[in-house]
Amino acid sequence: MNGPPSSLYAILLTMGAGWGLSVPLAKIAVSTGHQPVGLIFWQEVVIVALMAVICAMRRKPLRLERRYWRLYIAIALCGVVLPDIVFYYASARLPAGIMAIVIASVPIFSLPIALALGNERFAWKRLAGLGFGLVGITLLIGPDASLPERAMAVFIPIALMAPMLYATEGNLVALWGTDGLDSMQVVLGASILGLIISAPLAVATGQWINPAEGFGVAEVALVASAALHGIVYAVYVWLVGRAGSVFAAQSSYLVTGCGVLWSMLLLGERYSLWVWLALSIMLAGVAMVQPRPRSQPLARAPVIGDHGERIKGHDRI
Repeated sequence: MNGPPSSLYAILLTMGAGWGLSVPLAKIAVSTGHQPVGLIFWQEVVIVALMAVICAMRRKPLRLERRYWRLYIAIALCGVVLPDIVFYYASARLPAGIMAIVIASVPIFSLPIALALGNERFAWKRLAGLGFGLVGITLLIGPDASLPERAMAVFIPIALMAPMLYATEGNLVALWGTDGLDSMQVVLGASILGLIISAPLAVATGQWINPAEGFGVAEVALVASAALHGIVYAVYVWLVGRAGSVFAAQSSYLVTGCGVLWSMLLLGERYSLWVWLALSIMLAGVAMVQPRPRSQPLARAPVIGDHGERIKGHDRI
C-alpha cells in the first residue's frame, strides 16, 4: 500500500473545514478588545469541560502518572499557550483570511524538524511541495498590493511563530508517541495544564476577562472556536500517530482554503490578486507533499494504534 487509505484523507478534509472556521471566529473574539491570554484561559475552560465529558463517557479518565507530564507540557506550551498568544495577537491586526494563509506554513517548519528528529525521510518531491508554500508566503508579504495596509506586513513574521510552534509540537508527539493515552486524554491533560498556566498569567498581565460583564457575539465566537479547536485538535493528535507529522500537517493547507472561504462568508473580507495567487501556489503544494510510504516504517517514530496503544517499529491502519 503506497499511502494512507481514503478515510484518512476524509478526516484531513473535515479537520481543515473545522479548523478553518475557527480562524474567522478568532477574529470575531478579538474584535471587542479582548487580549490573548484572557481568551486562552476561557478557551481552555471550554476545552477542558468538553474533553472531560467525552473522556468520562468513554471511561478513559485523565492519567496523571509522572511519565505523561513531558507530553502534557510539550503540547500545552507548543500546541496551546504560546502559539495561541501569537495567533490572537496577530488576528487582531491582520485579516482573518491572511491568518488562514499563514497557517499553511506549518509544513514548511514541520519537514526540517521531522528530518532532524528522524520522524520522516527526505524526498525531493516533498521538499519541492513545501517550497511552493514558501513561495506563497513570499508573495503574500512581498508585493505592495497584497495586504490591505502595507504596515500589516510587519505582523506576518510574528504570525509565523504560531505554525512553527505547531510544527514542533506535532513532531514531538510523532517522536514520543502518547504512551498508551488516546488523543482525548492527551488533549485533556494538556488543556488543564494550559489553563493552570494561563490563569495567573492573565491576571498578572491585566488581560483577565470577566464573563459577568457581558456575553455577546465575541464571547459566543470564543466558545464556538474553543469547542471546534478541542475536537479537531484531538483528531489531529490521533492523526499524527497514525500517518506521521508531515501528513497531519497538510491539514494546514485545508485550513487555509476553508479559512479564507469562511472569512469571506462571515466577515465579508475580500482579497487582492496577489493574495489569491499566494493561496493557489500554497494549495498546489498539497499534491506534492506526500506522506511517508507505508512500506517504509520508521523504527524511531512510535504510532498510535486503534485503541491508543504505543506501537514501535511499524505502522498499523
